[in-house]
Amino acid sequence: MKLNSMPAGGLLRGAAIALAALLTGCAGYSGSDLIAGKSTAAEVQASMGVPAERLALPGGDSVWYYPRGEGRHTFAVTLGPDGVLRGIDQRLTLANVAKLVQGRSTAKEVRELLGPPPTVRPFPRLQRYVWIYPMLLDEDPRILWVQFSSDDIAREIIETHDDRAEAASMN
Repeated sequence: MKLNSMPAGGLLRGAAIALAALLTGCAGYSGSDLIAGKSTAAEVQASMGVPAERLALPGGDSVWYYPRGEGRHTFAVTLGPDGVLRGIDQRLTLANVAKLVQGRSTAKEVRELLGPPPTVRPFPRLQRYVWIYPMLLDEDPRILWVQFSSDDIAREIIETHDDRAEAASMN
């Protein structure tokens, strides 16, 4: 019984094309196809799409935020005043979470550091609101909760394992 009538060379060529397509899709996920000091804002947008949020920085730089993977990664693209890429970094990391200071970090500072929150939950009776950031750290699903008071100060910062994500992956 003949299972495949395609010659071996055609199979390899097809696999190579599929792999190239997969890698191209991944490049748009994190911007790994872009080059700091060379790629332009137009090339960033062509590769990664429209940013979820744009932030103007003092001095003319700007940061474009790209939440990915159900919000578990947020890539921050920094562009110079000339519109040329300065760098790309993943913002949802333990190192960045460690920079948050309970009772001192402001909502503005948290948003600049981590990017726009995927979920915002108000608690009007407490006069508080919570930003919820799902994260993926070394394949470990995590959740970061940052609770703010009405003066936009982070009052609670909690980072835990995401049992719901783990349960969903087992189904």
